[in-house]
Amino acid sequence: MPFTEKLLTVPPPIEVAGRWIKRYHVTADPEGFAPEVEKAAYAVLPELLPEPDGTPPATFVVLHRGGDDGAYLNAYSWVWDNVLHFGGAAAGQPVLGCPDRDPTHFVRPGPPWIGCVWELPPILHERDAWVRHMLAPDAPDLDAYLADRLPEGTTGDRS
Repeated sequence: MPFTEKLLTVPPPIEVAGRWIKRYHVTADPEGFAPEVEKAAYAVLPELLPEPDGTPPATFVVLHRGGDDGAYLNAYSWVWDNVLHFGGAAAGQPVLGCPDRDPTHFVRPGPPWIGCVWELPPILHERDAWVRHMLAPDAPDLDAYLADRLPEGTTGDRS
């Protein structure tokens, strides 16, 4: 089967465990995520977040529904002023150590993978947004950073 980009939606930020979370959802399904999968993913999110270290409490997540039973939650949190901390969870993907094919049963996977080709586009945008709003100005602007989100569309074909 030839490679195709997936759909990218961008729900509004939420606050979880004292951190602001920018959200990106990736799926091939135009209907988006089943509510129970989204709920299960965000229930495990607090386990993926680092302890506060004085860096403004900001994280971006990519919730991805694979073409099979798999569902993936990648959490990228800003720490140490300019470093990304990664925490990931997967459901329904036995290759990653999931105990079953249930897309709502999230566990911490074994391999230290940080994302697939459909999950990586937000990283470039978020890097540039962090520099633009948090590092380059005289004073960091967390509200401007949270408002600066990758536009909805597809995961690629953005040139």
